[in-house]
Amino acid sequence: MCLVVVAFRVSANTPLLVAANRDEFHARPTQAAGWWADEPDIIAGRDLQAGGTWLGVHRNGRFAAVTNFRDAQAEHGKLRSRGHLVTEFLRSNAAPADYLRTIHPDDYAGFNLMLTDGASLAYLSNRGSDLRELPAGIYGLSNATLDTPWEKIERSKSRLAALLESGQANETHLLRLLGDRAKGPLEEVDSDRLPFATAHAITAPFIVTPEYGTRCSTIVRADHSGKWHFLERRFNPDGNNAGDSQVSFSASVDRQ
Repeated sequence: MCLVVVAFRVSANTPLLVAANRDEFHARPTQAAGWWADEPDIIAGRDLQAGGTWLGVHRNGRFAAVTNFRDAQAEHGKLRSRGHLVTEFLRSNAAPADYLRTIHPDDYAGFNLMLTDGASLAYLSNRGSDLRELPAGIYGLSNATLDTPWEKIERSKSRLAALLESGQANETHLLRLLGDRAKGPLEEVDSDRLPFATAHAITAPFIVTPEYGTRCSTIVRADHSGKWHFLERRFNPDGNNAGDSQVSFSASVDRQ
């Protein structure tokens, strides 16, 4: 499970605000967020197993995030890594919707992809949701299609809206939003393929189990002047802070 909540053009002072949890097996090798040595205009964490990333920003003001889609369809070895959907958009100069039209959905296991170039926000899933260009608003994404009304999504969206309304959408409060360990209702528990305790644990915004859980929380904030702020906080299997990466930069005017 993962969680991404996005406020797009809700606040004039902060036209883009993203709060996201990456949930993954603790054994999967991962590089902490930073500017990539081989792609010096991209800041992101890196999946060292497949080479892509789950969430990243380009210095020119492009953002993308991908989540897996929770379904029972079997994966096969010929599928491309979903993490490359993020990096290929960040490298490109295509508008979000135009980029999404170039994707061959059958090349990937189930995914949700949300991306923006600052001018528009777009979304695509290869599991029952067509390409959508999204108006200003607050959106929530986990491991089903956009704005599926799971409690963790609804709760997180409501809290983000309240923080924006009160003028308190800063890193401290956003990390508290992402650190919510309250589990969802029992009717959301899918224990067909997982032990009940694990299936219940993953209904929380912040997941703690010995083998799988929230590996990092990321805040991405773009202000009206073109300044970007990127914060990643990493966690160990006990759910304790294991380190931070924090960068601020001004988006370049020349977009590739």
